[in-house]
Amino acid sequence: MLENLSERLQGIFSGLRSKGRLTEDDINAAMREIRLALLEADVNFKVVKNFVARTKERCLSADVLDSLTPAQNVVKIVLDELTELLGRTDSRLVLSSRIPNVIMLVGLQGSGKTTAAAKLAYRLKQENHSPLLIAGDVYRPAAADQLQTLGDEIGVRVYRGDGRDPVAIAREGIQDAIDNLRDVVIIDTAGRLHVDADMMEEAQAIKDATHPDQILMVVDAMTGQDVVNVVEAFAESVDFDGVIMSKMDGDARGGGALSIREVTGKPIKFISSGEKPDSLEVFHPDRMAKRILGMGDVVSLIENAVRVQQAEEEELEAERMMRGQLTLDDFLMMNKQVRKMGGVSKLISALPGGDKALGSGQVDEGALDAMEVIINSMTKAERAKPELLNGSRRARIAKGAGVTVTDVNQMMKKFNETKKMVKQATAGMEQQASRKGKKGKKGKRRRGLGIPGMGGMSMSDLKKIQDMMGQ
Repeated sequence: MLENLSERLQGIFSGLRSKGRLTEDDINAAMREIRLALLEADVNFKVVKNFVARTKERCLSADVLDSLTPAQNVVKIVLDELTELLGRTDSRLVLSSRIPNVIMLVGLQGSGKTTAAAKLAYRLKQENHSPLLIAGDVYRPAAADQLQTLGDEIGVRVYRGDGRDPVAIAREGIQDAIDNLRDVVIIDTAGRLHVDADMMEEAQAIKDATHPDQILMVVDAMTGQDVVNVVEAFAESVDFDGVIMSKMDGDARGGGALSIREVTGKPIKFISSGEKPDSLEVFHPDRMAKRILGMGDVVSLIENAVRVQQAEEEELEAERMMRGQLTLDDFLMMNKQVRKMGGVSKLISALPGGDKALGSGQVDEGALDAMEVIINSMTKAERAKPELLNGSRRARIAKGAGVTVTDVNQMMKKFNETKKMVKQATAGMEQQASRKGKKGKKGKRRRGLGIPGMGGMSMSDLKKIQDMMGQ
């Protein structure tokens, strides 16, 4: 991404380093080259003008010209200004406590909204969320089919509705997420070949109907500096919280990425540089600036390596749990996932008769806290092999957790009952899949919670778990 700009800037800096000491004429010549390089990368003209002016002023200071390493100082100043141009600090996607969180995607037709929606859903799923995709583009031929195909590939449910009224589909999709305990909803909306009143009115109607927590605009990096006009039009009509830059690998210029924050004040939250589901990256201004200047991005490289290792470990964990080998660490993780879904009260309220149970005071949120304290008082070996927990070990754990041995025994009883139920549930799923065969994999799947470590358990399975936890 931005390969040509990167090569040009590195060439300019190489020329400065070869000079040793720098004069004002050297700085002026370098700034002219930087201005030309940015314009050729399709960065907005006003952005280039302001960027070069700020950089030049800092580079002409006595601290730079009289230093022993003036060229290095110039590079540092350009890096600082480029980072500032891109946003200075990360602008991450922050989910609220609302269940479900609603994320609405907007943008022109062909910008890559549908693909970005699936990639974002995949990313959220990897972060232990349970996303739902809503097919809100009812105009582009096969748009819903495309989203369905992508959803099937990443294992995320897609709500399509009647395929006629996008506002109704969005509203009904959110209710479907509530009914099926999905904690994040991603709405894929329709686009046009250009900004028009109808598109803006429809986007505003969906916004009014769903009250999204985040509105993200998907922008094609190949649009160049024209992207600024498009982004400004959306900002005025619909307003949005951030940008997803798509197709960053499809164009060597990509100057739009360097223009958006400066012109609109809207941060870039993600960039996409491939077709694979995992090709959506969090946008880090400082890392991008270093990559453009040829300094590499070791941090992202390490993060990707860790992510691959974690994926391999999770796959092994899933295989182990399918064999019914549940550990106390798994039990603790299930507890944390229940909290992410809104806690015991939130889950029980969605069960038949749940409101009555909440009203009668039968739900004790503190039970999960007590369970965590007990498990955290165990050694790593004891959590991995619960069969090690003899009488003396349980007494030590009870003392460390500030509870009685009876409390520890009761918690272990609930754990063993849950372990048995998970084994039965996964065995039933395997038998069902075996009967349906290949056709069954493409057919209607059993609606599960999508909670890691809990397989495809239904609401009735969850009710059993709540009963086991003494709720």
